Amino acid sequence: MKYQTRKKALILLADGTIFHGKAVGGKEGSSFGEVCFNTGMTGYQEIFTDPSYFGQLMVATNAHIGNYGTSSEEIESNSIKIAGLICRNFSYHQSRPAADDTLENFLAKNNLLAISEVDTRALVNYIRDNGAMNAVITTEIDNLDALKKKLADVPDMKGLELASKVSTKEPYFFGNENATYKISALDIGIKKNILRNLSERDCYIKVFPYDATFAEMEAFNPDGYFLSNGPGDPEPLEAAIATAKQIIDNGTPLFGICLGHQVIALANGISTYKMHHGHRGINHPIKNLLTGKGEITSQNHGFAINREETEANKDIEITHVHLNDHTVAGIRMKNKPVFSVQYHPEASPGPHDASYLFDDFLTNIKKHKMQTV
Repeated sequence: MKYQTRKKALILLADGTIFHGKAVGGKEGSSFGEVCFNTGMTGYQEIFTDPSYFGQLMVATNAHIGNYGTSSEEIESNSIKIAGLICRNFSYHQSRPAADDTLENFLAKNNLLAISEVDTRALVNYIRDNGAMNAVITTEIDNLDALKKKLADVPDMKGLELASKVSTKEPYFFGNENATYKISALDIGIKKNILRNLSERDCYIKVFPYDATFAEMEAFNPDGYFLSNGPGDPEPLEAAIATAKQIIDNGTPLFGICLGHQVIALANGISTYKMHHGHRGINHPIKNLLTGKGEITSQNHGFAINREETEANKDIEITHVHLNDHTVAGIRMKNKPVFSVQYHPEASPGPHDASYLFDDFLTNIKKHKMQTV
């Protein structure tokens, strides 16, 4: 009965293209954002709660979404961060003993608009051909002229600063206060599993807001610094870039992931650019140029760093490349204990091929401590 009575809905892209569907559950209205897609076959709850997706309409490429429900253990932040969900088949009933709830209830509690029965294969192909763009998902299908006007006013992701929308407002601690190592982490959209990975490696972390100064982070007397993942364009993050420069000058080990990777590049004078449609999925192939080994990785980013400028920078070495398009996937500084990657070694969801990067960070910390004793 629920399937038969669901309200008609549609996706209106910025270029005027329309895809039709049906509303999920009882939620009605409209939601705006940049439309993007993730090719992961599992991990939808972690994806929906990942702060890096803030302000985006997520197209799930898996044909079935919701079939294994949701679990309180599988969230990456305190709420859903996507602006809306687009899928092919939505499962109202879950069939996993470990689940706490259905996805329908999880979306309702977070007041998220979702639509299903969309030809997601056609939509993804369209995005691949024409690029990521702003869109609206809506049940207000008789109000398209007004929606087109509102959609035209939605700011482009290029130039958009979003870290402040998802960052913590006040510093907080994570892990065992008696741990051997202390880390100052800049939250520009941090995922919980990053903190878990650091904590599991005997680290006590103090997490700082996106605009924290180097002096504030240094006051914790950390053994290392971390710059997190996050949403939006990295170039407007002037405070974070300035802080990264001071950390680098200080000489203490620094590790950055995704947006943090881009901030480290910008701190070294390397520009960033908006990609055609980005990398989002859990099966992206990476080559580690230091070992010659391949990695299958979890990725979620719509911006990348300029390869030509990276290669020309005398202080930077490219350590990882994406094998699909040869974009820069990792860098390290030649004379500083600083490195970063353009993907997610903490996974959630995804493979664990790159979890060694957290160990590499701890190795840098241990070496630095021995040198400064």
